[in-house]
Amino acid sequence: MIMNDTITLKQLHTMPLGDVANLDGAALADLQQQANAALERAKSAKEFLDGAIARKYGDLIKQLRQQSGKDFGTVRLNDGNVQVVADLPKRPHWDQKRLADLFQRIAKAGENPHEYLDVAFKVPESKFKAWPTQIRSAFEGARTVKPGKPTFKLTVSAESQEAA
Repeated sequence: MIMNDTITLKQLHTMPLGDVANLDGAALADLQQQANAALERAKSAKEFLDGAIARKYGDLIKQLRQQSGKDFGTVRLNDGNVQVVADLPKRPHWDQKRLADLFQRIAKAGENPHEYLDVAFKVPESKFKAWPTQIRSAFEGARTVKPGKPTFKLTVSAESQEAA
């Protein structure tokens, strides 16, 4: 493993992946901490800037929405030579109990409820694990486990820092 002085994120961008992979664990942990801190600073700056932009254009955007009769969607305005595009997405939330009741009513009326509704069943993993074996075994044929994205968190122990 390559021992090194502190590498900055700017230097990291110029390094081949193989060279980065050959760094010692402490250097990788330091780079990960630098990246996490930079990400938090960037998120904070973006949130602050988005708030300032909303404050600057919010009332005008609201007026444009009202004038166009839109509660949601995209409106545009010009501020000098800058076009401001404001999008307010619509995020409907459906009452699952009512939808289940409607599904049953449609089926009882002799219609195919799948023509009106998309149905998706989910089983929370915590519930699945808590079930008795006989119930779990009935569901296992419907369950597929796929890997998620691997994550790594590197921390330098106090003993390692003292030895360095």
